[in-house]
Amino acid sequence: MQTAAKTLLHATVACVATLVLAGSASAAPAPAQPPTAADIAAWSVPQKPFKLYGNSWYVGTHGLSSILITSDYGHVLIDGGLPESAQQIAANITALGFKLTDVKALLNSHAHFDHAGGLAQLQQLTGAPIYVRRPSEAVLRTGKSGRDDPQASAALPPVPPAKGQIWIVSDQQLLGVGSIRLQALATAGHTPGGTSWTWESCEASACLKMVYADSLTPLARAGFRYTGDKDYPSAKADLEQAFATLEAVSCDVLITPHPEAMQLFERIAARDAAPGATLKQDGACKTYAAKGRAALAARLAAEAP
Repeated sequence: MQTAAKTLLHATVACVATLVLAGSASAAPAPAQPPTAADIAAWSVPQKPFKLYGNSWYVGTHGLSSILITSDYGHVLIDGGLPESAQQIAANITALGFKLTDVKALLNSHAHFDHAGGLAQLQQLTGAPIYVRRPSEAVLRTGKSGRDDPQASAALPPVPPAKGQIWIVSDQQLLGVGSIRLQALATAGHTPGGTSWTWESCEASACLKMVYADSLTPLARAGFRYTGDKDYPSAKADLEQAFATLEAVSCDVLITPHPEAMQLFERIAARDAAPGATLKQDGACKTYAAKGRAALAARLAAEAP
């Protein structure tokens, strides 16, 4: 990746990636900002697809994760990036030698334009149904976030509506495609329908617990309060439950919707530099949850009168 693009990616202060708070505990928290053209460009930098472990592959852009899980009887794709990302993701899948029509399920972490924006087009390309938790399905059907989304604002780009089949999943529900077995975990708070996904990938007899953990940042529009908001009164409690859920999950390899949130590419480089190494990282999900807890604590302090 070019140095300038990498610098831009890590310097970007984006509405869905970085929490910005006012300097004192008594000041109101700064509202989430709509993405700029520079944000979109940084998120859209092409990325050559690569194997994570076993049957799990990274097929997203350099700035936004999209994960392909393969089997002999059908594949699963998690997250669709931006609307502009769909063609890159599709090209990455075919570059690995897999057929788009063998993708049998499209999953989503949360229904914001930078993670669900490409799902409608990817559904057209694959013919696969989309699986989400409520109320994300309403966003994917209409393209519009409800007021219960902390970032709901006319300034946020819409999600292209999906015209195909959308199935509702619940917390702890198991989903099977071919030999793949995934579990949906409710990890709301960033959005009310936020979902993390877990599965197992193996190389020979060595199996690792894979976790695609949803965003945990308490970002919100102007006037929204995690200490209690009429549009989403359980936002704080939902985030706290999400932290607890990820702290308790069996977690060998962690992937996040924004790969820089847990230094995915640095970890890939370290793995590839050491023959026989894997991405296994003890305590990764606990570390990720701890970062979320710290961000929420700062947010609540800034909301305090």
